[in-house]
Amino acid sequence: MTTDQNLTLYAKLAGFRLVVLANRFGCDSEFSPKLHNRLVEGLEAAIGRMRTIMALERSVLTGEDEFAEYQLEGETEICGRFTINLLDDLEIDFDTHEYRINGGDWSIALTADYTGADIDYPELVMLTND
Repeated sequence: MTTDQNLTLYAKLAGFRLVVLANRFGCDSEFSPKLHNRLVEGLEAAIGRMRTIMALERSVLTGEDEFAEYQLEGETEICGRFTINLLDDLEIDFDTHEYRINGGDWSIALTADYTGADIDYPELVMLTND
């Protein structure tokens, strides 16, 4: 990435963090604010990583630190693999058709009505770049 791309990504992350903070006030359950807080923490970590990368880029351009180029390469690689985990743990009990998230209360995944029974467990999915 170039310096301009890093600065753009930094601005987008900081802006998204502000949006998440604002949306946190509209939460109507106990779980939702915790989820927003986890996302804010992850975004703050990503913002910190971008600050480090931009500082290393300045060091490379000015020639202040002879090892900055190697550090920059490592930080860029780490940044490319950076993920924000919103759900740490998903436990599913297939015998009772229940699940729990992050060690919280058990929830029932089985619903039944006149059309039949339906089992709907949550899934962990990766977000795409889009």
